[in-house]
Amino acid sequence: MAKKSNSPFTEDWLPVRSIQNNMIITTNNYKVGGVKVTPRNIFILDFDMQNNILTALRNFYNTIDYEFWLISADRPVDLSVYMSQMQQLLNDTSSPAVRKLILQDIQKGEKFIDGNVVDTEYYLIFKTKDVDLFQKRVRQMITGLATCGLNASMISNSDLRLILENFLNGGNTNEFGMVMIQ
Repeated sequence: MAKKSNSPFTEDWLPVRSIQNNMIITTNNYKVGGVKVTPRNIFILDFDMQNNILTALRNFYNTIDYEFWLISADRPVDLSVYMSQMQQLLNDTSSPAVRKLILQDIQKGEKFIDGNVVDTEYYLIFKTKDVDLFQKRVRQMITGLATCGLNASMISNSDLRLILENFLNGGNTNEFGMVMIQ
């Protein structure tokens, strides 16, 4: 019979031992991970191209003979580097016409920052206990998605943390640091 945890902390009942080497390691030694798929708007393509991609995706999904999850997660967009570069460019430019264009870009960037803009990212995730099988499945997924015209890469540790944070916090991020109860 499973022992019920009375702990108020999620970490005490969630079966995550660690996140390392682009995998979640669970307490029962499963490796959870997969691939991150770069979003692509296929609806700007002509009808035949759309159908070709959708058919290729259907065929790809039918080749997966193990349990997997398709997850979408929102990640806040960080424009701070871009905004710094634009400010530096503005400082280095003397042409009134170019300065006007740069100021317009800075104003657009500020609107995005104020609007809490997010990127939606897509993941295909699976679990297995065998590390070699894990690596093989990741390679197969990346190759299979490439045949569909999609770019994919192995999920990173930070991607896995984002997915867990979205799952545990309903997509809300927190800015408060550690809370301690005595």
